[in-house]
Amino acid sequence: MPDRLGCVEHVNATSRTPWVVGVSGASGTPYAASVLRALLRAGEAVDLVVSRASRLTLLDETGISFRDAHWREDLGEWLARGADGKPGTFTGLDLSDVRYWAAGDLSAGPSSGSYPVKGMIIVPASTACVAGVALGLSKDLLQRAASVTLKERRPLVVTVRETPLNGQTLRHLVTLDEAGAVVLPASPAFYAGATHIQDLVDFVAGRTLDAAGVPHTLYRRWEGELGGGSREN
Repeated sequence: MPDRLGCVEHVNATSRTPWVVGVSGASGTPYAASVLRALLRAGEAVDLVVSRASRLTLLDETGISFRDAHWREDLGEWLARGADGKPGTFTGLDLSDVRYWAAGDLSAGPSSGSYPVKGMIIVPASTACVAGVALGLSKDLLQRAASVTLKERRPLVVTVRETPLNGQTLRHLVTLDEAGAVVLPASPAFYAGATHIQDLVDFVAGRTLDAAGVPHTLYRRWEGELGGGSREN
């Protein structure tokens, strides 16, 4: 009987199948925050990888220092901020099903194809990150996890945030597309009736989650009628 119970406990412990979310050093940390909030509200487990460069961007854009030893506290503060930087905009998030992996930890779970995940979202994706994944460099855990996602034929959404794009980056994006990734530029639309910077951020986050197949209510969808952008949300 104890052995049987132990077996059941083991199965339950290994049934967690998260989305890997990689945050690179491109400007656009509010996009990542919106995606993370929506994943958690959808009941999805998350494995988080924050690159070293993205910590500098996060500090610059929000004033938050993301620390390995205090990642849960720092993540909570980050996700509570709105796109306008106002603290305490979002509350009530449950971070209990978030697992954080340091970017330098190449022995982490997502570095192996045998580690069960639903797929991976890179948001925002810098051109350096795009190049590294396209070339298969795996210089850190973010790039390695993306390479694993591609080789295992799992969904990979790359929300690239850069402009203008040079020819080399465009070729790298084509390589990712041919490898099976969804290349999703962080390009907000205005037909959903945006009245605040958060609406524009949530539109990009929502389209990112659409590409991953995760349900959400981040933006008002096109209904086939003109004038939708002038209606109140």
